[in-house]
Amino acid sequence: MKKAKLSGRSKRMKDFEGLHKNAGLNLVSLMDIFTILVFFLLVSSGSQQLPNSKDVKLPTSVADKVPQETLIISITETEIIVQGKKVIEIADIIEGDDAVINALKDELNFRTESRLYVSKDDQQGLSVTIMGDENIPYQLLRQILATCRQTNYTKIAFAAVQTAKDRG
Repeated sequence: MKKAKLSGRSKRMKDFEGLHKNAGLNLVSLMDIFTILVFFLLVSSGSQQLPNSKDVKLPTSVADKVPQETLIISITETEIIVQGKKVIEIADIIEGDDAVINALKDELNFRTESRLYVSKDDQQGLSVTIMGDENIPYQLLRQILATCRQTNYTKIAFAAVQTAKDRG
């Protein structure tokens, strides 16, 4: 009985199978990737960052208390934004003389209804951070505050750029 002669490709495939038959999973590189991922998640979730907006120039403050994570209302020179979603143009608000901004009220009510977790503190009032340009008119700010109060957002914080205290 004559043994069948293997072609060059068949020989290479047989050699390849022999070399890689007992190949295992290399855990070292997998552990490196997970270690980097864990450090990245720890660093990125360590502190709350307010959304960076080039359209809003925040006023300065010397307060020491760090704000908690809340719903954010941004007020630029041209529009009001809630959590990154444009709600209404400032020009539309100035034209009307309502004490409450209806588009903002609708958005805040929607945000309240879509909350998954409701605590006992929520019955006393919800928290909101207002991130407004330092040059917004007082009348506009008053309308926004009235709208927040009507929608049970009564724990209001204002975002500001923290400056060093004068130690003199």
